[in-house]
Amino acid sequence: MTLIRCGWAGDDPVYQAYHDTEWGVPEYDSRALWEKLVLDGFQAGLSWITILKKRDNFRAAFADFDPNVVATWGEAEVTRLLANPGIIRHRGKITATITNAQVWQQIEAQQGFDRFLWDYVDRKPLQTYRTTMADVPAFTPLSEQISKDLKKAGFKFCGPTIVYAFMQACGLVNDHIVPCHRHNTLTNG
Repeated sequence: MTLIRCGWAGDDPVYQAYHDTEWGVPEYDSRALWEKLVLDGFQAGLSWITILKKRDNFRAAFADFDPNVVATWGEAEVTRLLANPGIIRHRGKITATITNAQVWQQIEAQQGFDRFLWDYVDRKPLQTYRTTMADVPAFTPLSEQISKDLKKAGFKFCGPTIVYAFMQACGLVNDHIVPCHRHNTLTNG
């Protein structure tokens, strides 16, 4: 029996494994949420498969995405990262990651980054029942609001489209299409 997946998973085994085991699974860990938001920011203008295949390199380069470590970095680390061929070498995205780590610390201390995000959906994933990939929006009014609030707090590289991709990846919204084998699992699980 052939599994039905969301069309974006294609036939790449890396993409399929990500789709089948991670994408859309609710993530409640503050640090892991920050990591995924950073990676979605790096993805801007690129394909997600590019980021996914470099994810281990990103983790090594960014201290396993420990925001408390990254928040202390300065120009020396930016220079080091710009020379790293295993990641996306974009100065703006690298410096934004350092800034975002600092802002993460503030939000984490005030209320918890996980709570900040999950409160938008009353701490449970929004369930959608889209039947085709054409029905899946690039952003929603909620992703626009979260983006606006993140930017107000000081985050960078977190526009509404990036935020919606992040919401999908972290399970704040279940956007697996209805025919996909993961839809019901994440709706009922």
